[in-house]
Amino acid sequence: MTLFDHGRQLNAKKFSPLPDRMRPKTFEEFVGQQHLLSQERVLRRSVDAGSLPSCILWGPPGSGKTTLSRILAESTQSHFEEVSAVTSGVSDLRRIIAESQDRQGMFQQATVLFVDEIHRFNKAQQDVILPHVEIGTFTLVGATTENPSFEVIAPLLSRCRVFKLEPLKSDDMGVLINKALTDVERGLGSMQITLEPEAQDILIGMSNGDARIALNVLEISAFAILEDRERVVTKETIIDALQSSTPLYDKSGDGHYDHISALIKSIRGSSPDGALYWLAKMINAGEDPLFIARRLIISAAEDIGMAKPEALAVAVAAQQAVHFLGMPEGRIPLAEATVYLATSPKSNSAYLGLESALSDVKYNPNEPVPLHLRNAVTELMSDHGYGKGYKYDHDFEGHFSGQGYLPPAVQDKRYYIPTEEGSESVIRERLENLWGTGG
Repeated sequence: MTLFDHGRQLNAKKFSPLPDRMRPKTFEEFVGQQHLLSQERVLRRSVDAGSLPSCILWGPPGSGKTTLSRILAESTQSHFEEVSAVTSGVSDLRRIIAESQDRQGMFQQATVLFVDEIHRFNKAQQDVILPHVEIGTFTLVGATTENPSFEVIAPLLSRCRVFKLEPLKSDDMGVLINKALTDVERGLGSMQITLEPEAQDILIGMSNGDARIALNVLEISAFAILEDRERVVTKETIIDALQSSTPLYDKSGDGHYDHISALIKSIRGSSPDGALYWLAKMINAGEDPLFIARRLIISAAEDIGMAKPEALAVAVAAQQAVHFLGMPEGRIPLAEATVYLATSPKSNSAYLGLESALSDVKYNPNEPVPLHLRNAVTELMSDHGYGKGYKYDHDFEGHFSGQGYLPPAVQDKRYYIPTEEGSESVIRERLENLWGTGG
């Protein structure tokens, strides 16, 4: 290291933001993720044994992916190389590969290649590093906020362990904040700042488990009251520094699918409170309201179905209302439809019936239409038996003939089996009267 390099490091330390200064350097300093880092877990045991597998760290922003990667490299005495998938290209990767090979051959030192936002690597970039992960030129540690099953090519993913990081818990966030307030060397300890308990609760709550947000807001708040005699950070200061919380939600990523899944499952489980909460989170995050409306229509048909057939009309009406009104007014019909669906009786009998029929059609695709169900458009078709024996149901008592409508191979199958829920109980009774069965 040159004198200039040393000077740059000192300046970086002096002027770097609080989250970077407070970045843990050892497992003992690292807060949270004990499901991965406690002594008995596979990752920690492997590192303690001096072996680090290539891995993908999958978790939300501010959960410690970059910090953990550096600790992993340090703990295994490996050289650490960091690249961003956003700014690095194939030429950067080839340089790192060559340097890793030289380092391995001349100094017997392993290299950890940390790829931030690895989900942004295209297939060509992933293909470049694949063989070197396989032969151990370096140990790959990728970080991603997106589900690696969809973003990392299968051959590379199969050679990596996936470790999922969770948003930091409130207690963990409290520990980090208190460390930052008391650490004189790296934190704000020399400023002698006091954080009101209510202000800390708001800071933790609105940071959404993101340590980076919490520490940045804390630093802004600390400097904002530096000239005050009391040097107390109040809830008003925190709210002013936050402006608004940053939703832990990505409209093109996992948050998009996780939240709509929670909404639909709340509707399916007849929880209007749960459904409204997840609806509110999506609206607050700026989700496309028409996407929400489409999912409500699907839920009306799949989960409520024949137990309350009018639910589909309500969901479609909500979609039309949102399209006509736009936002923010469109949130009102969305809420009405959401509550209507959540409080409706549930039946997926129509959906299950179709799936069962599709299965039979898939494995027996060539079953012919019975002759009596075919339409005899021409005399030749009549001569070949088209329509022969067909019974016109309106000519029978109750407008019901009781003839068969399935091909011989599946003539005894029952695809639609109504439940006793809502309107479907009436349908079940009618079918039992007509066919002698509820299906």
